Amino acid sequence: MHKTHTPIEVRYQETDQMGVVYHANYLVWFEIGRTKYIESLGLTYTDMEKNKVVSPVVDAQISFKKPVLYGEKAAVETWIETYDGLRTVYAYHIVKENGEVAVSGTTKHVIVHKESFRPLSLRKAFPEWHKKYLKQVNGES
Repeated sequence: MHKTHTPIEVRYQETDQMGVVYHANYLVWFEIGRTKYIESLGLTYTDMEKNKVVSPVVDAQISFKKPVLYGEKAAVETWIETYDGLRTVYAYHIVKENGEVAVSGTTKHVIVHKESFRPLSLRKAFPEWHKKYLKQVNGES
């Protein structure tokens, strides 16, 4: 299974008064990881958006296991957990420098026309994405 490993340096503005990363920031880190994952496949959201198509999050799950603190370094591991031609579920681990998983989660996405928000089939609208995503969920390179 193809995974990306995206380094994150914890910035002061991402933390609360206790120096712990504020929970909503992990979703931002998920997005950073997801974007890098897509780029690692030779794809970009920009190409999709040129066709007036966007990929909103329709569901997010997150589990907090250990705090990440100001000044620490972490990384986002990202991969595709499931894909069915319409919906894509990306999975994430926020991993601390010592290798511990601090946060894990998933986000589910569909693609929609930007103006109408009408759902589209990734399989039909972007066959190249579809082929590459199928290879990922099937464990192919």
